[in-house]
Amino acid sequence: MVKNSSFLNSKLNKIILFLLVDILSLIAASLLAVWLRFDFGSVPELYFLNSYQYLIIDGFILVFIFSLFRLYTSVWKYASITELLNVFMACFLFETTTFTYKSFFDIKLPRSYFIIQFLVLFILVTGFRFSYRILRSIVTQIEEKSKSVNTMIIGAGSACRLIIDEINNNKADFNNRIRCIIDDDKQKKGTFIKGVPVVGDRNDIIKACNKYAINEIIIAIPSASKSKIALIYEEAQQSKCNIKIVPKLAKSMGDNESILGTLRPISYEDFLGRDQIVVDNEEIENSLFNKVCLVTGGGGSIGSELCRQIAKANPRKLIIFDIYENNAYDIQQELVRKYPNLDLETIIGSVRDYDRLEKVFIEYHPEIVFHAAAHKHVPLMEVSPNEAIKNNCLGTLNTAKLSDIYKVKKFVLVSTDKAVRPTNIMGASKRICEMIIQTMDKKSKNTDYVAVRFGNVLGSNGSVIPLFLKQIESGGPVTVTDKEITRFFMTIPEAVSLILQASVYAKGGEIFVLDMGKPVKIYELAKQIIRYKGFEPDVDIDIKITGLRPGEKLYEERLMDEEGLKKTPNKLISIGQPIKFDEDKFLKDLDSLIKESYKNEGNIKDKVAKIVTTYTVDKREKK
Repeated sequence: MVKNSSFLNSKLNKIILFLLVDILSLIAASLLAVWLRFDFGSVPELYFLNSYQYLIIDGFILVFIFSLFRLYTSVWKYASITELLNVFMACFLFETTTFTYKSFFDIKLPRSYFIIQFLVLFILVTGFRFSYRILRSIVTQIEEKSKSVNTMIIGAGSACRLIIDEINNNKADFNNRIRCIIDDDKQKKGTFIKGVPVVGDRNDIIKACNKYAINEIIIAIPSASKSKIALIYEEAQQSKCNIKIVPKLAKSMGDNESILGTLRPISYEDFLGRDQIVVDNEEIENSLFNKVCLVTGGGGSIGSELCRQIAKANPRKLIIFDIYENNAYDIQQELVRKYPNLDLETIIGSVRDYDRLEKVFIEYHPEIVFHAAAHKHVPLMEVSPNEAIKNNCLGTLNTAKLSDIYKVKKFVLVSTDKAVRPTNIMGASKRICEMIIQTMDKKSKNTDYVAVRFGNVLGSNGSVIPLFLKQIESGGPVTVTDKEITRFFMTIPEAVSLILQASVYAKGGEIFVLDMGKPVKIYELAKQIIRYKGFEPDVDIDIKITGLRPGEKLYEERLMDEEGLKKTPNKLISIGQPIKFDEDKFLKDLDSLIKESYKNEGNIKDKVAKIVTTYTVDKREKK
């Protein structure tokens, strides 16, 4: 009730205000009309008296006519041409009426008086009513400018034009204000796109950000390579602006799709300087369709992504096998939500437990096995080397043997570049896993065994970027072992795509490796990640050099340098030919090594070195 009363009072107050203004406008128009008629000179007394002594009558006529045209109940903040015409007609009818009755009663006034009064009255009435809308529009524009996000677009191509059009056509939904455009084409500098100036190339980003008070940068070059994106990002991140990017998928958008809907924040994957590997998805999906697939370590970073991509291919059954119940549960629930029709089994168990593993093979008869279960943390395995042998070597041996016995068609081992001339027990244990695969492939008549070897995986558990992010979140310092240390990097989807593509190419005994481009300097990566989070290296967040850890290499070796490497249909994937060794002796030595690992003695690394002759044992003490 109080609210309604307040509303009525507000409406009544507005009507009273308009009445007062209209009466004042009439008085002003009447006096101005007679003065203007005589050029503000001497006005005959009769005309002067007649111009104001009938104002009460004129006022009642004015209010009546204006009421007929609803000039007191219109919503003037939305006033348009209709309201303007109503004011014109109301003023015209008022003048016609007053002219008629004053002529009838022989009230002396110049004929031009009525014309001038009409014009002045129309201007005053219209000006007041529309001034509200004009002032409101000005205030709104000022407020919008103060709240708007000053935006720079990098790239003056079709994506740029689409962004500008979409923002201009949907101002209610977007508060971006496109201030300037950057493009490396020097011919475009000084030109305008949809009214927005092209102000320079990427070397002018910081200058333009300062000049136009930029808050947000949109990289709108969906066709650009990651190496180009890396160069642009290197400049743009110095502005400390929010940076977004139009992804490659925007190139194939339909006419009704929103390009602004595809925008996403720049991620660390965008500035690594290498384009993502492309695989034949149709070929992969055909190879997995209607197959029974087993993923060991299915709850881990690689294993869970394997499960996601396999699930998309409509397998007959997907089996997740993992020792860690929380990880297995997470990926299980994700797949159940996303693929309700997927025939999914989640089994808790260890690949070290032969009997437990065998029951899985007996019950489900997998056709393709992806063996991702492993201990992979280099420093942890250096101080627990026996566990590396138990889990990595025995686990692989158990899974490989059962695959042969139960006639699995393909067995794919997830390996690592650290198996190349290893300097740590984790890499050496994975090299033994590769040797198991090569040995089993020669002995088996049922199964094709292959290994897939790749570098560090971005975003995986224990990898460097999640570590950096946690260190930054806690205020630093970010720790790097050496300023010169370099690593090859892959994204998790890339690694899994390689594994799945390898399963298609597999004929048996191969080690598949990926050309991962140039190695990344970890120290430079640390600086980029700090800037990515909005801080300045060694100003806001310190970088601390800690020294190489036991078993850690300064440089990872290029995978493409391995002897006997040959190309596959995918030019970024190559095959390393198996190194010959005595398989029977290897199996005997392996059996002895596994038994020794269960004694938990401290000299297991030396025994590993006798099997993996390329392994250099790091004798440094753990600091």
